[in-house]
Amino acid sequence: MSPLLIIEQTLNGLQFGVTLFLMAAGLTLVFGVMNLVNLAHGSMFMLGAYALVMFERLTGSFVLGLLCAIPATALVGVVIEVLVMRTLYRRDHLDQSLATIGLILLLNEGVRIVWGKLPLKAALPAAVSGSVEILPGVAYPVFRLVVIAVGVLVALAMWWLVTRTRIGMLVRAGASDREMIGMLGVDIKKLCTIVFGIGTALAGLAGMMAAPIIGVQSGMGDNVLILTLVVIVIGGAGSVRGAFIAALAVGLFDTFGRVLLPPAVASMVIYILMAAVLLWRPQGLFGQHA
Repeated sequence: MSPLLIIEQTLNGLQFGVTLFLMAAGLTLVFGVMNLVNLAHGSMFMLGAYALVMFERLTGSFVLGLLCAIPATALVGVVIEVLVMRTLYRRDHLDQSLATIGLILLLNEGVRIVWGKLPLKAALPAAVSGSVEILPGVAYPVFRLVVIAVGVLVALAMWWLVTRTRIGMLVRAGASDREMIGMLGVDIKKLCTIVFGIGTALAGLAGMMAAPIIGVQSGMGDNVLILTLVVIVIGGAGSVRGAFIAALAVGLFDTFGRVLLPPAVASMVIYILMAAVLLWRPQGLFGQHA
């Protein structure tokens, strides 16, 4: 493999990895604080992509569409948390899984009814629609570099939120002992709603970043959810830091595996990585600590 191809595939792996991190960060927060198995998290990815397309068409601007779609997706998450998820917190993981699988089917069919069965695509603004020469002879799409930058900025923002703010302190405390902070006067319902809204917004943002690259269609988040669960298992449930490192590792392993290995083997690479990590550290790279 030539050095130029290595650079290009490394960037592809990083771009895929930060997209997975946006998904995994939200899901690991929800699981860590609420102990909620939300298999409908991939549907939030899908709703974010559709929200971007809708608002982009309404405003005529990708940036304005993005700025409108993020809070709109978070609001949808808040509504879902209040109407559906709040009833599942005291149920076991099997009940949570079955309920959220039903939610997947409902949301997938809902977007088919509203937007139709044909794939849609977000139109990029001219400023980020071309390529830029990052090294002599190496041209790379500008928007993919933007996705990498957004992922890194979100990771830094998540680190600041979790480690330097009051809500981050409550999130970390809730992940350790939710009942105890409730006894200390913290409004657990409000905290769960905020965390679920943030998680939904992050998943929606991942879908928005993917919308100009892949087709926006019903069920588009289902496969991404599987990879997100792999990331969380590798990084450690409840660990944002683990989600970031594991997402980059999965993105790079998956990308280089598809380039270097036969298709049948390439599709197994990330699962082999997950098995190897679990043999070494059954709790994942960073256990239960955010």
